[in-house]
Amino acid sequence: MKKIMSRLEGNKKAQIILFFIYVIATSGSLMLAQKSVVAFLLLLFSLLLLYFMSLSIKLKWLIAGVILIVLLPFSASQGPAYESYMEVSTLVGIYIAMALGLNIVVGLAGLLDLGFVAFFAVGAYTYGIFATNQAANFMPFGTYPLSGESFWFFIIAGCLIAALFGVLLGIPVLRVKGDYLAIVTLGFGEIIRIVFNNLDKPINITNGAMGLSSVTPPSIFGINLVYPSQFYYVVLVILAAVIFIVRRFEYSKVGRSWKAVRENEIAAQAMGIHLVRTKLLAFAIGASFSGMMGVVFAAKQTFVDPTSFTLLESITILVMVILGGMGSVPGVILGAAVVTILNLQVLTELTDWFNQLSLNGVISIPDALSPAKMQRFIFGGLLILFALYRSQGLLPAKQPTFDLKELKEEAEEEIQPVISAAKKNVNL
Repeated sequence: MKKIMSRLEGNKKAQIILFFIYVIATSGSLMLAQKSVVAFLLLLFSLLLLYFMSLSIKLKWLIAGVILIVLLPFSASQGPAYESYMEVSTLVGIYIAMALGLNIVVGLAGLLDLGFVAFFAVGAYTYGIFATNQAANFMPFGTYPLSGESFWFFIIAGCLIAALFGVLLGIPVLRVKGDYLAIVTLGFGEIIRIVFNNLDKPINITNGAMGLSSVTPPSIFGINLVYPSQFYYVVLVILAAVIFIVRRFEYSKVGRSWKAVRENEIAAQAMGIHLVRTKLLAFAIGASFSGMMGVVFAAKQTFVDPTSFTLLESITILVMVILGGMGSVPGVILGAAVVTILNLQVLTELTDWFNQLSLNGVISIPDALSPAKMQRFIFGGLLILFALYRSQGLLPAKQPTFDLKELKEEAEEEIQPVISAAKKNVNL
């Protein structure tokens, strides 16, 4: 793709014309063939093409906004598969936000976290408990469930409470590194899940393994948000804010401190970086994004139970970060999108297709090799191939490059007056 864009780099007009032809063709294909997953994926692929185009950042954001806010929903809305496409797009947005949060911890600060889904659970239960009758079991005041308007408050509350849990996790793990850090965070994730699973006695707070059902959906201006197409726009707004915040942190003093700690803690400390504060901030900010999306997830699903927050979910989010490219914001976005779409759309469609062929007698598939059972196997095999041939990730983080000769000349120019002054003093 880079080669194609490099050939057109000198001609921006040709780039734009070809890009718009591609977008119009794919959106038209989606409108004409509503059940075509290929057309849906090709339209999403236009965002990756846009990333490689030599346009200004503001123009890229504007075009991406038009595609995501107007073109994709409109093209998908012309048929019965509309809500299905919006469901997938919404979940892609949720996982991208969580992967960006984990990228701060793992990719920028270099702290391996295998229990990241715990913060997702904290956000989901924070809203789920108060948006059902469950809160009446231990709250002596108030009327429950809370109204849908409270969802917007819980977006912030879930963010802050998850950040607090991030700090609580960070404090005891600051003394450990490497494999031990992974073990401690893995244990934390399992502890949170088990606590929620058993917090139904002596006071029933989480309803235990039965989970929380009939969670109040969010509402705005008296309109209840119950359809995936409505949640799509909520997630889109939150995701845009998350990307903006992550980008600001990445190039800030805090972001440079995270990278310094990742590369060499001793050198970072020698440069005056406060290790404890820097690590805790990484845990808190990363957790806050996951907590926010936990609130959205609970409101969208209207059901929360501990089985949604297993170790497998933490591993999946970590895979998104590694596959996309640790420390790379565009890479993590791509990695999260690829993994989510593979799981929810591509492999599911392939499974349905093979099952249909088997039912029609076209092919005979042994029960042990049925597509439904082999779905995880295929997913794992694809990840191994990516790891072998793209070990740095799909879009690895760009490393800063320096012209040593130019730096040497600049240094000599700056130090020359000092040397001349020193020589004059010696002669005197």
